[in-house]
Amino acid sequence: MPTLQLRAGRRDEARLLSELALRSKGYWGYDQAFLDACRGAELTLAPEDVEGQRVTVAECDGQVVGFYALAGDPSAGILADLFVAPERIRSGVGRALWQHAIAAARTLGFERLTLEADPGAEPFYLAMGAHRIGSVPSGSIPGRVLPLLEVPIVEVEEC
Repeated sequence: MPTLQLRAGRRDEARLLSELALRSKGYWGYDQAFLDACRGAELTLAPEDVEGQRVTVAECDGQVVGFYALAGDPSAGILADLFVAPERIRSGVGRALWQHAIAAARTLGFERLTLEADPGAEPFYLAMGAHRIGSVPSGSIPGRVLPLLEVPIVEVEEC
């Protein structure tokens, strides 16, 4: 059985991760015109973003199957991205990335994370413990709004 491995993203993976983000976004049934509009700053990672946004990559059998990005400084961070390859959605990759992101945020000293969710992905984030705090305009599509979610980073007490 293949093992999921999580590791730091590399600058040279920016293009690969950007394409994975677009494929993942396409899972929700958007047409090509919509995806092309999202291709800009909203879903394109530059090499410096991979380091600056603390990108973590999920890999299975040498294939990149997902990633997330944490931005900001304590106490409030941003889950800038969390994308899973469409063929791996509902396989546990998203949950593993989420749990890793929460643990990393705790280690970095974040007290809460906010994120702008795709409406199709909002139920996943709510199930993971986030709650809706409002909405924000899309950075790509005029007139479109996205759910704004927040998750508190709770300290784990040791025995």
